[in-house]
Amino acid sequence: MKRFLIYSAYTLKTSKRYTRSKRFCYNLLENPRNQMKSRFDVFMICLVMLSVFLLIYEVDGELGQLGKVFEHFVVSIFVIEYLIRGWLYSDSHKIIIEYYEKSDYLNTPFRSSEVFKKILLKKLHYIFSPVAIIDLLAILPSYRPLRFLRIFLIFRLFKLFRYSNSIKLFADVLNSKRFELITLLVFIGFLVFIASIGLYLFENEAKEGEILPLYDAFYWAIVTLSTVGYGDIAPKTVEGRLVAMALIISGLGALSFFTSIIVAAFSEKMYILRENRTYAELDHYDEFVIICGFGRVGQEIAKQLKNDKMQFIVIDKNENNIKHARHQNILAIHDDASQNEVLLKAGINQGAIAILSTTGNDVSNVYITLTSRVLNIKIKIISRVNCDENIKKLQQAGADHVIQPFEIAGLLAVEYLGQPVAFEAVLGILQGHKHVLMDTLVVYQNSMLEGLRIDEINFQQRKLRLVGVISSETKHRKHRNRYQVKHQHFFFNPEKYFVCKKNDILVVLGRDLSIEHFRDQIEKSRLK
Repeated sequence: MKRFLIYSAYTLKTSKRYTRSKRFCYNLLENPRNQMKSRFDVFMICLVMLSVFLLIYEVDGELGQLGKVFEHFVVSIFVIEYLIRGWLYSDSHKIIIEYYEKSDYLNTPFRSSEVFKKILLKKLHYIFSPVAIIDLLAILPSYRPLRFLRIFLIFRLFKLFRYSNSIKLFADVLNSKRFELITLLVFIGFLVFIASIGLYLFENEAKEGEILPLYDAFYWAIVTLSTVGYGDIAPKTVEGRLVAMALIISGLGALSFFTSIIVAAFSEKMYILRENRTYAELDHYDEFVIICGFGRVGQEIAKQLKNDKMQFIVIDKNENNIKHARHQNILAIHDDASQNEVLLKAGINQGAIAILSTTGNDVSNVYITLTSRVLNIKIKIISRVNCDENIKKLQQAGADHVIQPFEIAGLLAVEYLGQPVAFEAVLGILQGHKHVLMDTLVVYQNSMLEGLRIDEINFQQRKLRLVGVISSETKHRKHRNRYQVKHQHFFFNPEKYFVCKKNDILVVLGRDLSIEHFRDQIEKSRLK
């Protein structure tokens, strides 16, 4: 028996088929991020509701053969689900392996009875859990010889708690306020007990009242406390009416207390429901960008991504920024993006293609970058920086690109000072004007540009601004402001004596009309 248990345990541990089967069942029943679970939940909700309607119909009508077959199908699904959930709850082979390795290390005897006891206790822990009890009781109404089991029909409706996040949230709300609710329940029970005894003493038939058994007094106390007041039982004596008045006043206080508990609990949990909805929406995206920080820089990035029809999600711990994002119908999470669990929930390993860390605090950007790189070594990380001394820290933390928005603004202002055409082009691009753009012009062989120096082209007269030249020509490498771009080099703001060679690419700013007119001139010069 000992060898068989150990051999079976290690076989299951190394079995790929067993692992795949368990992962499939887990994704189907438990994994909230898997689409199979959402489809299964909808299927089970429909199944539960149809089975309940059939059982209700059978009370006054005759259930046909088709209805009975459907009921057997429903019960079979419930039984299979119950057994699979019990299987997923614990891995028996892991318990065996753990016990065997412990006994082997300590050189103690391996007792099969101890292993079975551990496995049984683990399974019993699941069997007697509230959700498992509800699953089991939901099966009982199908046993027709004992019709009193129909009372367990309500437990089929309780199964809906498993398949709806909103219902789960309501259960979590009640559970979070368990102490307050139990205290209130004890107080209400005390009120009902005192009122029932008081009414029975003052309103029984011997006192010319309407109360005969104590149950009637209990029933009256419940109805009065709930402020329903059917009026079928009413106190006749002065003492009974005093009891009724005291119970009504106390009942109003108890109901108000109960309402305040529920409202406060929902207020605390509402953000969870909103975030669950955000995560559910995020699951539908194949690729998306995560923006950490929704300040001025983050808002501009979001605007451009929206214009480019790219999917993205915003994470910010500033509540006002999150409200602003949601006001624009942007998916947003109110949390700290430097926390592992936040980025994991946001899908850093499930569809995210880039992280943009745009908060106004360099320390936060370093932490966000470091966390992102640890969680996903391949993801592209672009980070904002305000102080020059933090650039190296961000690069060491794992940032692929570091952007200095204030320095860039200053450099542009200095570089283009006195150049109205360039300013108009840059401003137009930043403001999203469609007639102002950045474009490229190719220096074709035998065209008017080949062999010309930059100062001979006269970009200012053509109402254009040259940003730089992309070239693979080795003769250009003597010039300054050279940056490697794959197998080529980008020459930013080249000197006036820079000579254009064949296949060079000029990067220019200007109005679309100016660019198109210059392109036409280049094309015509090639054909001469």
